[in-house]
Amino acid sequence: METWRRNLYVLCGALFVVMMAMSMVMPFLPLYIQKDFGVEDPHEVTAWAGVIFGANFLTASLVSPIWGNLADKYGRKIMILRSGYFMSVIIAATGFAGSLWQLLALRLLNGTVGGIIPASTALVASNAPREKAGWALGLLQSFVTAGSIMGPLIGGVLADRIGFRMIFVVTGSLVLLATLVITFTVKEAFVPPKARERSSLSDDFRKIFTSRELPAVFFVTVMIQFALFSIVPVLPIYISQLLHQQGNVAFWAGVVQASTGIANVLAAPLLGRLGDRYGSHRVLFGSLLFAATLFVPQALAANVTQLAVLRFLLGLSLGGLLPSVNALLRRLTPSHMISRVYGYNNSFVSMGSMLGPMIGGFLAGFVSINGVFLMTSALLFINAGWVFFSFFRKKPLRETET
Repeated sequence: METWRRNLYVLCGALFVVMMAMSMVMPFLPLYIQKDFGVEDPHEVTAWAGVIFGANFLTASLVSPIWGNLADKYGRKIMILRSGYFMSVIIAATGFAGSLWQLLALRLLNGTVGGIIPASTALVASNAPREKAGWALGLLQSFVTAGSIMGPLIGGVLADRIGFRMIFVVTGSLVLLATLVITFTVKEAFVPPKARERSSLSDDFRKIFTSRELPAVFFVTVMIQFALFSIVPVLPIYISQLLHQQGNVAFWAGVVQASTGIANVLAAPLLGRLGDRYGSHRVLFGSLLFAATLFVPQALAANVTQLAVLRFLLGLSLGGLLPSVNALLRRLTPSHMISRVYGYNNSFVSMGSMLGPMIGGFLAGFVSINGVFLMTSALLFINAGWVFFSFFRKKPLRETET
């Protein structure tokens, strides 16, 4: 088997385990805050959940360009291992937080050392043949999403048996196991860059942001993450309202999350192939329009079953968002700069992932949860318009030669 294919399949399996572990408790963060820290006011719960969930992404947005620069100098695999080993310890320690402030501090620290997903994405993107980049990145995304499907389902079952705190310990252990597998199986024939290709962070910033296409892709990234993550801290509370405060909220939250993830897994590789054939910018535009439309009926759902069906349909469109962005970045970036560009893109991913839940949590407390869904729809429509303006009305995308 070709080395790039073997690395792809190993990373798919490892990231499946990582995402399964990390998603076992994060979707239930509002319930964790309620039960283990004694916060009863729903407005306070959603506000704390938004801040704590987004804290991880605040520090990640600041340090990602640094890790990307180091990855291009010393290799992508070592960045994967650095992230995996440190995260396994910090996540396990999170289960022993004694207060919400300690929980917040650990989430901030985790964002500082994190980055296993973007580092793995950069390794796959740099190794895969350019004509197969969309398919490879779509396959990787499908396994990442598949892990996020299993996580909430397993977390919903374990929450009633071992408690939320022990789930953090289980999460850290699984991340450690996945990192060990990567250590001994993934091979990277990394060639250090020539002296003329090395650059400082300021040089990277100037080179990347003076291009025409890359800033446009970064803007799309932050808007996608902001829109989609604004729902995260309010979804369990919304499900609780649809259940009229009856039934197992954690279980149904897992089912709703899983319905989105299953559709994403099914759609991502197919949409990746369509992007390779017809253009990733076209797949991205269509996916944004479909997703934006689907958030409107979610705000009007009458029961959990309707919400689950709508979230499944949403998942079909999500399979065309970040994989298309990653494929566009690969086609627009020289191979010796790929980790730096993905590092900057991860900063925008983290920025949107931080601002989305924070603003969504506060907005739900002062307006309504339904209003958060409608805001998300509006932002995705705006993003679709930006994609059309950036990639359809101007000259064709200028791909790099190497």
